Amino acid sequence: MEPVLELQDVSMSFGGLKAVDSLSFTVRENEIVSIIGPNGSGKTTTFNLISGLYEPHSGDILLKGESVAGLRPDLVHDKGISRTFQSLRLFTNMSVLENVLVGMHSVTSAGPFASMLRLPSVRREEKAMYDKAQEILGMFPGRFSGPRQHQPAFSLSYANRRRLEIARALASDPVLLLLDEPVAGMNPAESHEVMEQIRMLREKGYTILMIEHDMHVVGGVSDRVIAMDHGVKIAEGTYDEVANDPQVVEAYLGKRAADATA
Repeated sequence: MEPVLELQDVSMSFGGLKAVDSLSFTVRENEIVSIIGPNGSGKTTTFNLISGLYEPHSGDILLKGESVAGLRPDLVHDKGISRTFQSLRLFTNMSVLENVLVGMHSVTSAGPFASMLRLPSVRREEKAMYDKAQEILGMFPGRFSGPRQHQPAFSLSYANRRRLEIARALASDPVLLLLDEPVAGMNPAESHEVMEQIRMLREKGYTILMIEHDMHVVGGVSDRVIAMDHGVKIAEGTYDEVANDPQVVEAYLGKRAADATA
């Protein structure tokens, strides 16, 4: 399958601390790849590099063969990378539907003059956006149906806010979807539901790179898993291969546990 994302020897330092050290990996079309690792292992820094929040000090980041390293976040987004965040970043006073519509700003074509005059092309585009928002919200059955679409985001449960952030990220038709701990703070039933929705997104053709601590979710959806520790990739492979790798066990549980599994 064609590579969607390629990291080539990417490094990033903060002062004397190397947060990401010569990191290389590939995400192919229609894959789900998960990045795991203990806190401070460089996972979020990697996401921030890919999405343009940070510029790598060395190496390159390619999206479908084109370098996006060092581009501003809005330009990276326009190229086709959309993400969620570990800490929710919704427009809480806007409705559920409005939050999804905001996510389409980069794929609209009407200029301010045409919008002010309410030209037929603008009305057609608005109708298409509304229909698309309805379709995206429909990917979360029973969560955002009917009047719930017009609720302010602040009135949603925590789990539904996380689902809404995923819905907003889908609104721009991303080439690559970055999910930063999509089930963080959820109970097991909620986590399982979101896991099924992530599987459904892959079935619809999305390519997903995910950070997640819930190993049940990682094992349930991932084609491949990348384990990091202290900014370095220490293992890559299937979930079972990575979960049983002595370096991964040591990173999570300590050397004594790693020696016991060796």
